[in-house]
Amino acid sequence: MLQNTLEITEYLSFFYFIFFSLLFCFFMLFASWFLGGRSLSRYKNTPFESGIVPVGNTYLHFSVKFYLIAMFFVIFDVEALYLYAWSVSIVESGWTGFFEATVFILFLLLSLFYLIRIKALNWISS
Repeated sequence: MLQNTLEITEYLSFFYFIFFSLLFCFFMLFASWFLGGRSLSRYKNTPFESGIVPVGNTYLHFSVKFYLIAMFFVIFDVEALYLYAWSVSIVESGWTGFFEATVFILFLLLSLFYLIRIKALNWISS
């Protein structure tokens, strides 16, 4: 019975936290809308409020290779974070952790060689 009561209080505290967090967010949004300044001017709703008149089309064409390189960077950067966490706890992980990290690094190198082999990192289109 006591365990069941503890679970209910944990759920209630979680729901209280969510409720008051949302209430606080709505309060801040309402307060900024109510207390915030309002100004009307001729150029208020135009882009670039600094006074520069926009000229031409704002559509920019980027090559897919930029996004591809960015995704590769994010993937390898996150894996570098895993290696950093491993290096901090190298004493606790022992030889087992060392061999697991070696397999992990080999997997990274194989995936990098695969990307080079399929020419995913080449900028020149064929």
